[in-house]
Amino acid sequence: MIAVLRLGHRIGRDKRITTHVALVARAFGADKIIIETQDKQIEKNIRSISERFGGKFEIETGIDRKKLIKKWKGIIVHLTMYGQRFDEAITKIDKNKDILIIIGAEKVPPEIYQVSDYNISVGNQPHSEVAALALFLDRFTNGKWTEKQFKGKIEILPCDNGKKVVSVEE
Repeated sequence: MIAVLRLGHRIGRDKRITTHVALVARAFGADKIIIETQDKQIEKNIRSISERFGGKFEIETGIDRKKLIKKWKGIIVHLTMYGQRFDEAITKIDKNKDILIIIGAEKVPPEIYQVSDYNISVGNQPHSEVAALALFLDRFTNGKWTEKQFKGKIEILPCDNGKKVVSVEE
C-alpha cells in the first residue's frame, strides 16, 4: 500500500495543484490519496477520473493527520527540500512495508519532520510537490508504474502523432 497524505490543502487556492498531486499519485503507482481538508468536489473529480480511466485508486478528504499518523503501521516518508539526499535515502526504504508519503501545501508543521521515518530532500531548491511526488514514485517503484494496466472505460494508446483514444466496451 502506497498512500499520499496532502497537508494544508486550501480549497480556494490549492484545488488545481492538489488535483495534480492526486493525478500523479494515481498514475505513478500510489493506491490512495488522503487530504487533510474536507473537499467533496476534489473527491468527486478524482473518483470520476478513476471510473473513466480505470484503476483502483481511493481518495479521502477531511482526515485528521495526527490520528492517521499515530495509527499508521508502515513507513512514513516526508518529501521536502530540507531532508536526506534523495538518491541515498530512497534506497534505504523497505519496499515490503506500507508507505505513507507526506507532502505539504503551505508550511509543514515541525512535528512532521519528527514523526517521519525519512525526510527526503528532492533537491535543495524550492520546487513543486507534484514534481517531488512524481520523482519519488518513479524511483521508488523502479518505473513499474509505466507497466500498470488501468483497464478503464477509456484507454489512451501510444502513437507518434495526434491522439488515439478508444472507448473500451465492458
